[in-house]
Amino acid sequence: MKFSLTKNTKDWFGTTLFQIKAEMSFGSVSKWDIWGRVEKEKNLSQEDNAWVSWNAWVYWNACVYWNAWVSWNACVYWDVCVYWNAWVSWDAWVYWNARVYWDARVYWDACVYWNARVYWDARVYWNACVSWNACVSWNACVYWKIKLEFWRCFARKEKDWNISEVENEWVILLIKDYKPAEEEVEDYVQKAIKLLEDKWMIKDWKILI
Repeated sequence: MKFSLTKNTKDWFGTTLFQIKAEMSFGSVSKWDIWGRVEKEKNLSQEDNAWVSWNAWVYWNACVYWNAWVSWNACVYWDVCVYWNAWVSWDAWVYWNARVYWDARVYWDACVYWNARVYWDARVYWNACVSWNACVSWNACVYWKIKLEFWRCFARKEKDWNISEVENEWVILLIKDYKPAEEEVEDYVQKAIKLLEDKWMIKDWKILI
């Protein structure tokens, strides 16, 4: 058994939250450490390195497993799942049917709820809210007072970046400082010819294909 429920409880609107105690050392957790609170053992996996630390709460049907962490004053509840290497921390709230997973981070005063998804290397923080069917993924960052409800945020760019849309079969690629491959190949060939001409003083090259 990785952890047990202590007798140190707190009542939260009719829900009893138990402080947890580590029964073994794992990851950065030491045996006998007393940390966050859960309503029941099903809220936190007894395997892997998942953990609820500091004053964080996980309750109702929420679950934290694999290497995920919920820490500081974060609250995770309803039917939420936090898993893989995800972190929910500081004063963040994740609730209803939301999912936070892979290497995603939700922290500070952020809220993620309804059917929202935050995953890959995405970050949601400060006072941002992601809700309804919104998704934040890849390396996207949503912060300050931005609120996403039905959109998909999957990337970010600097203001001075030159981004081109390039068709590739059934998708469109977003490429920074794009230069067509044909121009690159032609440029390399011309440079090679110029090098040969300068070295061997050969003129009027003919390239046979």
